[in-house]
Amino acid sequence: MLRGAGAIAIALPWLEVMGTERPARAQPAPARRFLAVYTPGGTVIDRWLPTGTETSFTLGPILAPLAPVQDRLLVVDGLDMKSARGEQHQSGIIAWLTGTEQMIEATGYASGPSIDQVIASRISAGQKAKASLQLAVRWATGKSHGLMSPMNIANFEGTAPYSPIPPRLDPVDIFTDLFGTLDPGASDDAAVRLARKRSILDFLDRRYATLSARLGAADRQKIDQHLTKIREIEVSLSSLPAATSACQPPDLVDTSDYNPLTGLNADDNGSIVDSSTDAAIPKVGKLMTDMLVMALACDITAVGTLQWSDTEAKHTFPWLNLANNHHFYQHNGGFRPAECELIHTWYSEQHLYLLQEMEKVDMGGHSLLDESVVFFGSEISDPASHSKANMPFLLAGGGGGLRTGRWVRYPSLPHNNLLVSILNLFGDPRTRFGSLAYCTGPLTNLT
Repeated sequence: MLRGAGAIAIALPWLEVMGTERPARAQPAPARRFLAVYTPGGTVIDRWLPTGTETSFTLGPILAPLAPVQDRLLVVDGLDMKSARGEQHQSGIIAWLTGTEQMIEATGYASGPSIDQVIASRISAGQKAKASLQLAVRWATGKSHGLMSPMNIANFEGTAPYSPIPPRLDPVDIFTDLFGTLDPGASDDAAVRLARKRSILDFLDRRYATLSARLGAADRQKIDQHLTKIREIEVSLSSLPAATSACQPPDLVDTSDYNPLTGLNADDNGSIVDSSTDAAIPKVGKLMTDMLVMALACDITAVGTLQWSDTEAKHTFPWLNLANNHHFYQHNGGFRPAECELIHTWYSEQHLYLLQEMEKVDMGGHSLLDESVVFFGSEISDPASHSKANMPFLLAGGGGGLRTGRWVRYPSLPHNNLLVSILNLFGDPRTRFGSLAYCTGPLTNLT
């Protein structure tokens, strides 16, 4: 390092004067953002799975909308949610992020925290305005009034009971809370940082000239080239606006036709239909997605989750010309694979929008998606049988060295192994997570 006034310093290249050069293996930096996105009712697995090889594959029809971002995806095949023990749907949504069994009501909800909360305690809590965000679209659609469906489990590890965190439902309330007072131009922090970058060589008081005089010819040439490159970067920075920021509040669309409390007031049979609210799901889902992306970009939080409905999924899809609810097509009306495929293909389109919006956000030479890990999942695999074998899991992003653009297959391993692997991407060194009976260690071939 070459130090100047105060804390200003620049890194130098390896010089002969420093001694024998040793090759270094750079470890990937830990991931900085985490999102978990839930869709109900598993999938139609033979229409979801890709075909081909690990690095040369074609997405199945359900995942086909994600083809534009295929190089940012890691399709995870062959994991069983062995830790899901209890009610068919509820045990699945509990186990998905906690890797623990469902507890009976008298003793709690889950037997451990969800990974989003563990990650939040590591990278977000006490460092961001909000430790984590839990959002949901058209949530609480049946007789459970949402009590069966929170997927985020709070409390520190080893301090039971582990209580569910209900998601936030009202898009206007969420927008006001997150962005109501935000004015990206009100703070000059970005301008100050940019100005500092522009003049970093001046802060060094030309001490690099003194150093250069002490070096041999080869080292002088190397350091001159190094400092010339720094100056070129400074010149390019000087052409930027005085203050730039990835933080831009999303547009608040009119959601007056959407009642976020409809599901909470559903009757015991889940048969109340709110056609106006159901019809508004696409635009509200887009707004929720935009708010989640910008909450990360604005550094309001580093951890978020999005639930597309709850495990009962008893709302209609008028924009898909489907009159009955998702649960009906899963099994209440007999398994209807064509309708389920249509629904899950639409969800893939929403996933595409999320990932492309994250890709657009420039975090300073790399995208928001580059520093993030996004985990897509469900509470079951097969709608007809409620099976939790070969779960439809999908990872995206580049945080922690995650290697994407691949389809990786495992031999019926417990999904807890994936949970501990995700924690490892965030610098957590543990080798077990959740119920230990269902965890054999981190997965290989993710990074």
